[in-house]
Amino acid sequence: MGGIKDRIAIVGMGCTKFGEHWDKGLEDLIVEAALEAFSDAGMQAADIEAAWFGMQYAIGTARGTPLAHALKLDYLPITRVENACCTGTDAFRNACFGVASGMYETALVVGVEKIKDSGLSGLPVSYAPIWGSRVEPPVPAPVQFALAATRYFSHYGLSYEEGKRLLAKIAVKNHKNGLKHPKAHLRREITVEDALKAPIVAWPLGLYDCCPVSDGAAAAIITTPERARRLSRPFTLVKGLGLACGARQALLDDAYDMVHFEESVRAAKQAYSQAGIKNPREELSLAVVHDCFTITELIIYEDLGFSRRGKAKEDIEAGFFDIDGGLPVNTDGGLKCFGHPIGASGLRMLYEVHNQLLGRPLGLGVKNAKLGLTHNLGGHPGHFTCAVCILGRED
Repeated sequence: MGGIKDRIAIVGMGCTKFGEHWDKGLEDLIVEAALEAFSDAGMQAADIEAAWFGMQYAIGTARGTPLAHALKLDYLPITRVENACCTGTDAFRNACFGVASGMYETALVVGVEKIKDSGLSGLPVSYAPIWGSRVEPPVPAPVQFALAATRYFSHYGLSYEEGKRLLAKIAVKNHKNGLKHPKAHLRREITVEDALKAPIVAWPLGLYDCCPVSDGAAAAIITTPERARRLSRPFTLVKGLGLACGARQALLDDAYDMVHFEESVRAAKQAYSQAGIKNPREELSLAVVHDCFTITELIIYEDLGFSRRGKAKEDIEAGFFDIDGGLPVNTDGGLKCFGHPIGASGLRMLYEVHNQLLGRPLGLGVKNAKLGLTHNLGGHPGHFTCAVCILGRED
């Protein structure tokens, strides 16, 4: 079976500032991110042969038209991708397959979301999931992940106070990292006490345990390594791509432990196998993961093999995931501080890893970074879709 390793080069990336863009429309954000990517690659729209467009919440259209209109693309094939919080990474993944197949030499990927205009404080979820003849009532995301937190505390013998302090340290780390990134949404340093005393959103998760909803866009230009070398510009290579979609197995299993997310385990296994990674804790230089809630990041540490089961507490307390630790995680602040426009987040993560690997971080830097991982998780405990991507330098 063929693999994706070293068959795709990222030659350009762009990203808007994430936040509340009341003065900008959807197409403004698309243009800003794409123009940065074009400049980075030394290309223009005429060089693009196909595009993939990631947007979860369609506003008036469910097609690639917003991308085509914003960039004045001339009847290019554009595929719109919608896959919950994995939308941006999945759009990138499909574009990679388009180039690796030989169908196209150069492709554009753009992810965008303009959520703040909905007027809601959270995600604009107004539907109830339908499974066969059953309709499940929509449950707010904080409630779903709060269940994972209480279960994790109980399963590993943590008191409420111990668990809360552990989650607070994750929030503090991410805010400290995001403070230094000019494009992050919430550029504010917080203390452990701030997190502990914050209002409860869904017990035991407080305000600083939850990521914000944001507006923003990110873009990537990919091509073959051969063309990337001809361009004589810095580039990174895709080393592995994993995607796993749950079939609600966990919700149907009385023995589901609620302290691990199998979709993350499976997607990471795919990506590690393609990249030839045996020990991610030692081989990865950095990771940017889907910290929609602090408990999610904690569980991800163990699911992706960064920490042993039940031992993430020790690594957090030792500062292993800090910017100067053994494996820096969420170097740009993560969802918690950078923000979370659903369709753009996966590409924002790639933007961070791409720039870290090229030695040009916009915020805090990781020295001599060689391999970086991105991770997205869409859905809720027991029923996720997960995407994992691994990038590396040519050497």
